[in-house]
Amino acid sequence: MSRVGKQQLQIPEKTEVSYEGGIFRVKGPLGTLEKPFKDVVTITIENGAVTFAPKGEDPFSRSIWGTYASHVKNMLAGVATPYTKKLILEGVGFKSEVKGKELHLALGFSHPVIVAIPEGLTVIAEKNVITISGIDKELVGEFAASTRALKKPEPYKGKGFRYDDEVIRRKQGKKTA
Repeated sequence: MSRVGKQQLQIPEKTEVSYEGGIFRVKGPLGTLEKPFKDVVTITIENGAVTFAPKGEDPFSRSIWGTYASHVKNMLAGVATPYTKKLILEGVGFKSEVKGKELHLALGFSHPVIVAIPEGLTVIAEKNVITISGIDKELVGEFAASTRALKKPEPYKGKGFRYDDEVIRRKQGKKTA
């Protein structure tokens, strides 16, 4: 039994929810999200709450039950309050700035790195702190992770991208004789 899947999700005020043809739609004050779901879990919307139940007793439908509930919970929360991730860029000469729909980065390579900002995300770069926000939790997390992967933090000086709540374990380095 899925602990997450058994819970009823309350629909917040000013939020409309519909499930038709395998596509779950959530419309709220900040925007609209929609996600396709397979027909292995029964999704019921009634009395201002969303409930989930596996259709069969096969392992796949029982394993995906809680995952679907978690996706819907993130969608309901995202249209009410946006998700944000902060990346901190550390290193001498490392720079970041937003130009239109692109994020321009100077990461110590021989060329500037230009990353296209996906539709639906807001990116703000000020003093080497990049703030990524949007209503889709998956899109915010994926863009933050792909940006961080461009220059991961190294353990000796801590140069590179790190999340604002991430702690980098530092190594001692070479000792002089």
